[in-house]
Amino acid sequence: MSSAPLPPSPYEAPGFYDRAIAEGRHRAIVGGRWDETGRVQMGLLRDHGLQPEHHLLDIGAGALRLGCKAIPYLRPGHYWATDASREILLAGYERELTEVPPAQRPDPAQLIGDPGFDFPGVSDAITHAICFAVFPHLAPGYLDRALTSLCRFPALELFAFTVFLAPEAAAATPYRQADGVVTHPAKPPWHRPEAEVRAVAEGLGWQLARDDRMLPRGQVLFLARRA
Repeated sequence: MSSAPLPPSPYEAPGFYDRAIAEGRHRAIVGGRWDETGRVQMGLLRDHGLQPEHHLLDIGAGALRLGCKAIPYLRPGHYWATDASREILLAGYERELTEVPPAQRPDPAQLIGDPGFDFPGVSDAITHAICFAVFPHLAPGYLDRALTSLCRFPALELFAFTVFLAPEAAAATPYRQADGVVTHPAKPPWHRPEAEVRAVAEGLGWQLARDDRMLPRGQVLFLARRA
């Protein structure tokens, strides 16, 4: 499901992934706090109902920071991942799943390069999806596209995603988040007013709930379900 082109992500700069992977920085380029953030992601999914029999789509999965925890938890074949770079997914597969028995690992065909949030080739069996610490790096249209494309999954129960928010009165200027990071309305890291996020989701047929747990860098977690 493609629509108008979106502005490029800073992660799409020529050679960005190739250099990082060659230098052994496949963990660093997905934001650091590797184990802590993976545990946070896995914890929130389980808190909101993820069970081993469910099918998970990890959007913007990078080097499988969540995958190395979700894959042993889920039944074999129930983990799918997408990212703008398939190379970073494969680097995670080769370097971060060494303790996962081969029979438990997903087919590499389930790790899909997808810069446009179109989810090509992903199973219709997906029940849960997560996009963690991805949209803050991307122009607002990427969230809109993801919400649109996810409508094609008939079994989807929950889509969890994070964004940076800014108060309506401060949304047009740089805004300092509670932990000190400065976000922006027109460049990364991006922020949006909460009312805008809700209006976009509701306009596309989703109901949003906010989970106010403390997340790395002050991101805000939303839980989206089909209306």
